[in-house]
Amino acid sequence: MPTASPNTVTESAEDFSLIVGGPLFQAFRRAYLSGSALELLRRRIIFFVVVSWLPLLALSAWEGNAWGHSVAVPFLKDIDVHARLLVSLPLLIAAELMVHQRMRNVIRQFLERKLIPAEAQPQFEAAVASAKRWRNSAMAELLILVFVYGIGVLFIWRKLVEVDLTSWHGTTPGGALHPSLAGWWFGLVSLPLFQFLLFRWYYRLINWARFLWLVSRIPLDVLPTHPDRSAGLGFLSNVVYAWVPLLLAQGVLLSGMMANRVLLAGAQFSQFKVDILGLVLLAVVCVLTPLLFFAPQLAQAKRNARREYGALAQRYVREFDQKWLRGGAPAGEEFIGSGDIQSLADLGNSYQAIQDMRWVPFTTKTIIQLGIVTLAPLAPLALTIVPLDELVDRLLKILF
Repeated sequence: MPTASPNTVTESAEDFSLIVGGPLFQAFRRAYLSGSALELLRRRIIFFVVVSWLPLLALSAWEGNAWGHSVAVPFLKDIDVHARLLVSLPLLIAAELMVHQRMRNVIRQFLERKLIPAEAQPQFEAAVASAKRWRNSAMAELLILVFVYGIGVLFIWRKLVEVDLTSWHGTTPGGALHPSLAGWWFGLVSLPLFQFLLFRWYYRLINWARFLWLVSRIPLDVLPTHPDRSAGLGFLSNVVYAWVPLLLAQGVLLSGMMANRVLLAGAQFSQFKVDILGLVLLAVVCVLTPLLFFAPQLAQAKRNARREYGALAQRYVREFDQKWLRGGAPAGEEFIGSGDIQSLADLGNSYQAIQDMRWVPFTTKTIIQLGIVTLAPLAPLALTIVPLDELVDRLLKILF
């Protein structure tokens, strides 16, 4: 197998990104909505809001459904659509810049920490190149677009109305949606646009998971005594925080849907326990599962290190015992100040690091933090269960 030069691998890692590629990204650049490194974020957010949300306001106002009592759910009272297009959609766009910046540092660390053996560098280079091909795939974005319009518009859209009431969307006699003009724009432009961006993120998660799976097939040069307690792979746990905007966007999406049903249709917050649990599980599984690909290597490294360091410790402790407890020390050598004591302590610390080593490159704290981030947008809805004044009163009693 040909060996990739270190310079080639380093340049490839520097250039790695899950985001800067694909037809939509190139279209953004030609339209001056993005630079080569995802500059002009504010401009992209404004563009998407103008295309997806502003026409809905204008059309519903023209039809007399933006406010007032002409319909049961006027546009300005539809929390779901505002949460989706004014909060969740910008978060999906902002997430691109955050993931782009963090991912490049993560890939570089595989090389900076010398985790990739020299003979495996071509394999690592192939994994990077494969991830780039998936990122740049025009076919992938075309299939997402076909799915959005073939499934989302034809089937999901007409069942999207969260409450069985007349609204700015249109009317639902007999359970079938008859869209208004604003409803048509929502169904044919705003909703497909949002779904396309969301499903493209799922595709990127799949690409990221596939890349990590390919890297996990490489026999990595891990160090079980590394202080991160993950044999040197602890930096991978930092990358999960790059997905925070995406998790928040998911939480906002569910929060908007629940708010419509609770505040407009009289549903109870407790009815959504399964939805909430499902959201948290989906978020945690999607973000953390790719890191589990390294578990077999970490587990094997821990077993090997316990055996090897156990043998080394046995040898050292036996010699220490013979020297200082069985009269083997040379005449005149002072016990106080001897480096043997410090060496014994250092060896004990190394073995303890191996004992504490995790077989996954993340902690329980990481799982909890991701869950909290995902559920954060649902916090305002909790006030439908416990009124704000009662909640403040309970907090004051706990504190004082």
